[in-house]
Amino acid sequence: MTPITDALDANQVLATLVAFRKGDFSVRLPVDQVGLSGKIADTLNEMFELNETMANELSRISTAVGKEGKINQRAFLATGSGGWGACVNSVNSLISDLVQPSTEIARVIGAVAQGDLSQEMSLEVEGRPLQGEFLRTARVVNTMVDQLNSFSSEVTRVAREVGTEGKLGGQALGRI
Repeated sequence: MTPITDALDANQVLATLVAFRKGDFSVRLPVDQVGLSGKIADTLNEMFELNETMANELSRISTAVGKEGKINQRAFLATGSGGWGACVNSVNSLISDLVQPSTEIARVIGAVAQGDLSQEMSLEVEGRPLQGEFLRTARVVNTMVDQLNSFSSEVTRVAREVGTEGKLGGQALGRI
């Protein structure tokens, strides 16, 4: 076997690896190598390229979902297998987990805007109970809907007493 120093300059390999470790995913080793050195350079270059592609895809999905509100977008990595695919799956799972409560909040508030005070946020997603800030937000939304429902019932009762039954001076009960 030919040592790596025969064809590839060890200093160049080290400099490339250090730049990569520091976040410069555009670095590449020379592509004119042959034999074992060529295979090593090609393999490292493929890893550098895949990592650069992953970084670009994460940036794209961050902009699409987080800034542009395209909540159906998901990350994709064509050559993502093994750990690379697991990273993409984790990001996509995170997006779905973050989007679901927002969608549910929009559904309930949309129903309230249409006068439907019977809708509530579920306190679980896919069989899992909500936790943390998601649970707190769901409870706040559900409390808001309950209070609006109580208020609406009182307004309807007072309006009926005054308008239909002619009871002037009707008072709303302090149940809110």
